[in-house]
Amino acid sequence: MSTVALQGVFDQILATFDLTAANKRWLAAHLVEYADKEERIEPYTLAEIDTMLAESEADFAAGRCKTNDQVFHHI
Repeated sequence: MSTVALQGVFDQILATFDLTAANKRWLAAHLVEYADKEERIEPYTLAEIDTMLAESEADFAAGRCKTNDQVFHHI
């Protein structure tokens, strides 16, 4: 969303709701908390890593792989 559109959302919130300073701080804190949760990257579990390795090994054994030259040829 563009900055102009976000400014419009912000202006609409201020025009629609009679927010006190405390309400604005509460809203700001919750928006920051929500954004932080979206940016957090969860690590893989050992089970997920084992599954990915098993799938990769099965692909390699079945010949579903490329050499470095094949991969870097397209870059």
